[in-house]
Amino acid sequence: MSDIQLLLAIAVMSLVNIFTRAFPFLFFTKKELPSSLLFIEKFFPATIMTILIFYSIKDINFLVYPYGLKELFAIVVTVILHLSLKNYLISIFFGTIFYMGLVQFL
Repeated sequence: MSDIQLLLAIAVMSLVNIFTRAFPFLFFTKKELPSSLLFIEKFFPATIMTILIFYSIKDINFLVYPYGLKELFAIVVTVILHLSLKNYLISIFFGTIFYMGLVQFL
């Protein structure tokens, strides 16, 4: 990439980032949120957790050692975190870190 292309890419990414952060304030300040956004707000964290769980077990052969124990242990830790703290962000974040630590160090 040339210097001009690099600067243009950075400028476009910056504008898109600014727009996505300003979008809710520009369009939803004085109005009720649309029902589609309320649905996303309500169910998106659970959807992300489900995707992460399926991603972590998609290539596991449960008939071969270690029988998916790392993945199942990470899922159990994430469920315990979520049930005790009731915070999706903490559950997703620390569950993912715990899983990555198990995969890297065991």
